[in-house]
Amino acid sequence: MKNLPVGLQLYTVRDFAEKDFFGTLKKVKEIGYDYVELAGMYGLSPAYIKAAADEAGIKVVSAHVPMAELSANPEAAIDAVIAVGVKYVVIPYLDETLRPGAAGFEGCLAEIEKIGKVAAANGVKLLYHNHDFEFVKMPDGSFGLDYMYKRVPAEYLATELDTCWIKVAGEDPAAYVRKYAGRAPVVHLKDFKGQKSENMYELIGIAKKVKATEEFGFRPVGHGVQDFGPILAACLEAGSEYVIVEQDRSDDCTSIEAAAKSRQYLKSVGW
Repeated sequence: MKNLPVGLQLYTVRDFAEKDFFGTLKKVKEIGYDYVELAGMYGLSPAYIKAAADEAGIKVVSAHVPMAELSANPEAAIDAVIAVGVKYVVIPYLDETLRPGAAGFEGCLAEIEKIGKVAAANGVKLLYHNHDFEFVKMPDGSFGLDYMYKRVPAEYLATELDTCWIKVAGEDPAAYVRKYAGRAPVVHLKDFKGQKSENMYELIGIAKKVKATEEFGFRPVGHGVQDFGPILAACLEAGSEYVIVEQDRSDDCTSIEAAAKSRQYLKSVGW
């Protein structure tokens, strides 16, 4: 069966990585991942991270870099992750003042395009990683996420679609991946149980209340409500290059064990 390279977002195992980065990379390799995505550098130098990844036999393909850091000094922020060897630089999140519907959104889009131009000039691609707050309607009737991709040219911004948050927003993750065929090089595979609930944003450090239905919780890939068959097929159809497993929080086992469960599931379906 045709498939794509499978990576792990190191945010998943951050509790291990912040204590022993190299040891965590070796464990990540041992449980079946040949690729990783960074979410911070844990105070380590790019040279150390690249050497550690090389020794562990892992390729760092992408890195989440905060919007504020990219805005403040795009050249320096991008140079740092290029030194690790990444192909993709990813905006992971937007503060409330910069989100769709907020007064700062248009200015944020202009800033994203500027950062995307710096990335392109340095041979890497800028991506945007969504949550569910981008699925608000804009004045033209489109979702904020789609408006973003209409406003910023594809040559300067591509997608890192997070399939969990698309589903939470009430949309079809597989359809969204196909919608951005040719512009979806990296797709996040993430599973969960329940629906929007009061605890949902607290799990990722945001104080926000949502009317409870069934309590939300992150789960290893293949152990929640997501139907990954159509999602994985859509990644192939869309010309994606990598799929990246991410689990924001693990409550039922250690984060390494959760990452291993996700990898075991994907192997069981030919990935």
